[in-house]
Amino acid sequence: MIKDILGLHHITSMAANANENNSFFTKVLGLRRVKKTVNFDAPEFYHLYYGDEVGTPGSVMTYFPFGRMPRGTRGIGEVGITEFAVPKQTLSYWKDRLSTFEVKGLEQSMAFGENRLTFDGPDGDSFALVESDLRGRTPWTGADVPEETGILGFHGARFRLRNAAATGELLEFMGYQKAESGHGLTRYAVEGGNAADTIDLEELPNAPVAGEGAGSVHHIAFAVENRTVQETVRKALLDTDYQVTPVIDRDYFHAIYFRTPGGVLFEIATNEPGFNRDEDSAHLGEALKLPARYEPYRQQIEQLLPPVAA
Repeated sequence: MIKDILGLHHITSMAANANENNSFFTKVLGLRRVKKTVNFDAPEFYHLYYGDEVGTPGSVMTYFPFGRMPRGTRGIGEVGITEFAVPKQTLSYWKDRLSTFEVKGLEQSMAFGENRLTFDGPDGDSFALVESDLRGRTPWTGADVPEETGILGFHGARFRLRNAAATGELLEFMGYQKAESGHGLTRYAVEGGNAADTIDLEELPNAPVAGEGAGSVHHIAFAVENRTVQETVRKALLDTDYQVTPVIDRDYFHAIYFRTPGGVLFEIATNEPGFNRDEDSAHLGEALKLPARYEPYRQQIEQLLPPVAA
């Protein structure tokens, strides 16, 4: 069993419009844009990162805005809901705020004893705010969201699967423990890591397969401390017959990827070196940062990318 997973590192989704996406996360949700770079495989498109003040692992939502990409369709084989943690007794604030911005799909509910507010993103993305303990986390205070109500980082994520058994076994192999079950959901949690530490599996045996597009989660990344630990995790996965990529340098972390039995793409990402490796923490996300191999083509790339507001 792997014992080095710390919880979530980041979640990456896809969007249709960079400016609409940037506005939603920075103006509506009050997160900080901690990096403005490009897709490593398609540099004509942005890769935008949002999180807390420094982009702490476990707080970072990232997006590939692929222009006029059609919307995805919801179904099985995907991360169905991305869940953010907010301080307790703050859902009324968030419901009022999201209503003011005419956010769709607002619905309050409870799961596993936690109050939650679900809502839709601009591309039909599915999100939830879950009232949680602070657990040493503080929100970004550079927006107009009061610190006492701000988003703390991720709470976790909910997968939608035809059959949850194999994915549950994988999570247990990765160090997660089955915590609770009920109402078609099974919760897994990892102990001793960061606060973004829950995964809920929802079984939907009769649902259609999800269709990837704008509003879909592309992959979900789990955090490990460093590359040495990552190599240990990679070997353990290979020894269990998972098809795992070589280590890929993503500038702000190193990554490996593999496809899960339920169809969800997993990444294992390092906490190092972090988002301040190429710009001062006070100015994260302001300048366009390019991977070294694209720097000679900066002028051409900048002409292809639409301006994005600060």
